[in-house]
Amino acid sequence: MWQDFAVAGVTSDWQSATLGRHATGTALTNLTRGLYGDHYNGLVTKGEATHDAEVVSAEPEDNPTKIVVADCSDSTKALKYRADDGQLADSTPGGRRLINGQVEQQGDKSWKVTDFAVHEVGTC
Repeated sequence: MWQDFAVAGVTSDWQSATLGRHATGTALTNLTRGLYGDHYNGLVTKGEATHDAEVVSAEPEDNPTKIVVADCSDSTKALKYRADDGQLADSTPGGRRLINGQVEQQGDKSWKVTDFAVHEVGTC
């Protein structure tokens, strides 16, 4: 999901069909809203955050259909630039932040992120 988001972020393509490959529901809405906001404000993202996700819980334990994930993401190399002139839009670097996510098995047996919450820099 985050790789699809990073690719779409290069042009702030909030309508990218690839966003739905690994996200649905609230997660997909949050991704598209974020990209739309950047598009509206004339921003693009260069670089990609790193991720270090771990499964926190699985329900039910014997045959999971829902998994909760904790991710310590580092966004120091994913920076916003102005699309019109390529200038850095914000000189404040990102950092390490906790991302909690929920991944659920879909009707077709695929797994998709259904929700996530990104916390402040310094939370991991």
